[in-house]
Amino acid sequence: MEVTDSRVQLPAGLDSPFEVYVNGVRQQQGADFTHSGDELVFSRELKREGRLGFWRWLSLFLGVAGTYRQNDSVDIVFEVNGKRIVRTGLPILAEQPISPEVR
Repeated sequence: MEVTDSRVQLPAGLDSPFEVYVNGVRQQQGADFTHSGDELVFSRELKREGRLGFWRWLSLFLGVAGTYRQNDSVDIVFEVNGKRIVRTGLPILAEQPISPEVR
């Protein structure tokens, strides 16, 4: 079975410490993600839905069942000069397959 990891681009110049949330749920470094340079690496697949096409928009508007898709949001909270800053919807980079041996 092929596992897919997801990488999330951090804002430029961001230093630790910071808090990470996926869909509003606090994530723990080491257990849920690793910090590698200017990226966060999650060992699970994260997806953004992207723009809605006409038919998809119409089906949502009409309330057609089964139209929901995975739409993850990665947010970070950090401090600059004693002020808490929140960045929401960080870019999820293209998922990359990883082999079980790497884990």
